[in-house]
Amino acid sequence: MSIRVVVVDDQDLVRTGLVMIVNAHPDFEVVGEAADGLAAIELVTRLRPDVLLIDIRMPGLDGVEVTRRLAGPGVADPVAVVVITTFDSDDYVLGAVRAGARGFLLKDAGPALLIQAIQAAADGEALIAPSVTPRLLATLVDRAPVPASQPVDPLTRREEEVLVLVAKGGTNAEIAQELFISLTTVKTHVAALMAKLGVRNRVEIAMWAYQTHRV
Repeated sequence: MSIRVVVVDDQDLVRTGLVMIVNAHPDFEVVGEAADGLAAIELVTRLRPDVLLIDIRMPGLDGVEVTRRLAGPGVADPVAVVVITTFDSDDYVLGAVRAGARGFLLKDAGPALLIQAIQAAADGEALIAPSVTPRLLATLVDRAPVPASQPVDPLTRREEEVLVLVAKGGTNAEIAQELFISLTTVKTHVAALMAKLGVRNRVEIAMWAYQTHRV
């Protein structure tokens, strides 16, 4: 089945370009478009897409607030959100990630990375633009209110290996290839890491790895 995507951007030309790129992929289908945050919430609530692709700066509700309402802490059935913007700002990136976004891309990232981010979000993974990943993790660690706590159940050797590869930005497929294990086994280890560390997503796994000097 196709991955169903809603595209939100207040600039008609940019939105049209994003729709064309997404629809050109044989496994993706744009099921809705919007030009502002309130319309985005209505569309997502009604259509329940697999992925929401949204700009950060828009009239009314911005992309961070839309993400928080649709994917933030406490949302019972969060949607996978990929934020895309022209603004390479620590505050924007940090705000989007903390609001629950599974991806953050700059608009000059190119079609290939855009497609990869949508696929990763649909698969429950996270992709942050390579140009901002190291700085993002450093910022997250610097702003962490308390040092990372150790899990009650120690990580296994294999979980430690998966932890490092996740922190370095590896996808499930890349980790499976690196460790010579199945994709299902990787997903099992990632789920175990989230449970043991008490985190919600792969970015928070990476943050914990940096805080505890695994990376």
